[in-house]
Amino acid sequence: MSDLQDKIDRFQNMAMADPSNDMAHFSLGSAYLEAKRFGEAVTSFEACVKLNPEMTRAMELGGSALMQMGNTADAKVLLIRGYEQAASKGEMRVKDGIASILTESGIELPTVEQASPGETGKPLDKEPLPGKIGKWIFENVDEAQWDAWIGQGTKVINELRLDFSRVEDQSKYEEHMAEFLGIPANIIAKDVEDENK
Repeated sequence: MSDLQDKIDRFQNMAMADPSNDMAHFSLGSAYLEAKRFGEAVTSFEACVKLNPEMTRAMELGGSALMQMGNTADAKVLLIRGYEQAASKGEMRVKDGIASILTESGIELPTVEQASPGETGKPLDKEPLPGKIGKWIFENVDEAQWDAWIGQGTKVINELRLDFSRVEDQSKYEEHMAEFLGIPANIIAKDVEDENK
């Protein structure tokens, strides 16, 4: 069985064990998206958004999956909702990601009210983690997004019963964090490469 199928199976079990766990649905959707199983990805992201209507990253990825299926009408609705929420909360990385999907599809960006300076989008005070991943987070993730991840990350630790004294458990946690925050694969690979030197 492939690593990707193992991941899908693990997240399916999490979502079935606790259907109210928005992070389990988000992670399952991300795994389906990676496997190019777009219909199942959409179902999982929709379940996530239903449980957590503030999860703009799920709207971004769900909209992307809908676009991959050729369902532009539903994708547009979900993406615009995510774009408007991300803009109002100052989640610039998600807003820009959604803007890219909409623009590539020839859909005009809605006019939105930006978050007031100082209200949201406050940068982190320092790198929250060592290495390239910590540097990327510091440069690309604001305090509100990081706090949201800490809440979701706690669910991941509890649901998967992670023990950080085990390297494989640390890797699982980082995998979830990368999916949630949108950390590029090349940053993760470079961090791992540096650790192994």
